[in-house]
Amino acid sequence: MNRNQLETLLRQHHREAYLWARQCCGFDGESAKDVIQLVFLKILEGKAKLREDRNAKTWLFSIIRFTAIDELRKAGKWESLENEVEVAWEEAESDEVNYEALIRRLPKMQQEVMLMIFYHGMTLEQTAEVLQLHIGTVRTHYERGKKRLKEWIEKIRIEK
Repeated sequence: MNRNQLETLLRQHHREAYLWARQCCGFDGESAKDVIQLVFLKILEGKAKLREDRNAKTWLFSIIRFTAIDELRKAGKWESLENEVEVAWEEAESDEVNYEALIRRLPKMQQEVMLMIFYHGMTLEQTAEVLQLHIGTVRTHYERGKKRLKEWIEKIRIEK
């Protein structure tokens, strides 16, 4: 892929790339901007190359994910899944359900799978490719995340 094609690809997916970077950085917009800048530099300098058999969007999202992990580790903000702690349930104060807040309460892997599928319109297969997981693992996280979100939403509706 030549430089013009890469620039076109990056412009096409800029908004989605930023949103994914923000999600990978714990919803920190400033960190996401730094990650996006690093990713675009990696791509334009040829440090990351798109193979012809790969989907451009999944390739870009993979680079964003791993760059975000590297940057969070450098900043000392990355926690492994082993240290994951279940967040206590807090009551929603407004009349509207804050779906982003609910998704942020999910365990990290469920969170990533749900965001990729619902916010970025990826298939389970594409999500598995980006996260470098087996398709069965992605399906498990997807189903568990959907089930937990459904329970939380029903609980909010009952209480209102």
